[in-house]
Amino acid sequence: MKASIFLQELKKIGINTVAGVPDSTLKQFCDAIMLDAGKQFRHYVTANEGAAVGLATGIYLATKQPCLVYLQNSGLGNIINPLASIANCEVYGIPMLFVVGWRGEPGKKDEPQHVYQGKVTDTLLEVMNVSYAVIDETTTKEQLSAIFEEAHHVMCDNRQYAIIVKKGTFEKEQEFLWKNGYNLVREDALRVILQNVYQNSYIISTTGKISRELYEQCEALYGNHDRLFMTVGGMGHASMIAYGVAQADKARRIVCVDGDGAVMMHMGALAFIAKQSPSNFLHIVINNAAHESVGAIPTGFSGQTYAQIAKSCGYKHVDTVRTDSDLEKALQTTSNRQELSMIEVMTALDSRADLGRPKESAQENGIHFMESLQKE
Repeated sequence: MKASIFLQELKKIGINTVAGVPDSTLKQFCDAIMLDAGKQFRHYVTANEGAAVGLATGIYLATKQPCLVYLQNSGLGNIINPLASIANCEVYGIPMLFVVGWRGEPGKKDEPQHVYQGKVTDTLLEVMNVSYAVIDETTTKEQLSAIFEEAHHVMCDNRQYAIIVKKGTFEKEQEFLWKNGYNLVREDALRVILQNVYQNSYIISTTGKISRELYEQCEALYGNHDRLFMTVGGMGHASMIAYGVAQADKARRIVCVDGDGAVMMHMGALAFIAKQSPSNFLHIVINNAAHESVGAIPTGFSGQTYAQIAKSCGYKHVDTVRTDSDLEKALQTTSNRQELSMIEVMTALDSRADLGRPKESAQENGIHFMESLQKE
């Protein structure tokens, strides 16, 4: 199915605003929306999926026109609160259409963070009283039109409708290509970080390619990854996991290697961590201005930096660096401090085509990390 055909069906039922968080399963759809560049649709990449529901609610209140909210199925957790307590027909009755990328589809091999979420995707929608249909590569244009007609009737009744999209549904068409203007390669930056902190710290890393690259670099440099906890799911929560470790074991130096999209998703963590001000906590934000792991779509905060936001929240020291030499200097300076600090690293979008994945299960990696903490 061509994403352009899908967009045509959207226009037929009066939807002209699209908001959400990019997903690899929906990459061709996201590319088509980005290439549209505001010609047919207003498009917003929001901080998180729940925020997209809020935006859709506001637009409907002002225009009586429903919006489309797109998300990976992992984002269903973020929409449950605004969907149940605001948009539901027993509250304000705000109609909207969800397009949900189905990671972890039962019977299909996927990453560990998607397995359980994939099993309960349809169940969650049923519990939330959201009618839905599933589409895949065999769905015809006529079938898609019938699904949109059903969705239109449901939304006319002030309810929500979801279209669950299986992997491989959309054809590859024109790809949206974008560069952020930064030169430092992320994997090179991560190597510098490991060389400066791995042997005297414990690292909690965010979901996506950051964790995958750290895993391979740890193995290459040290022959193990015991001091690395990879937050393979739960985007935006790595910093609070890191704070939890830092608070429970104040004798250890804890380093959180975060991503800019992840920080944006739950930015309140910056204010909370700053208020607690753990002296053994270093927050490193890899900022490439994009949701790179799922298709290199710019975030809703692209081109901006987080360091001054962290400073305003109460982080004691912040640095923004753009070269490996400046990164190394900032790391060396930070190693002598006993205060909450952030280093923001502006990196390019490049990543290796042959980048691997952890060989062990998530549980095995968690056990190795815990055993490493206990040994010392």
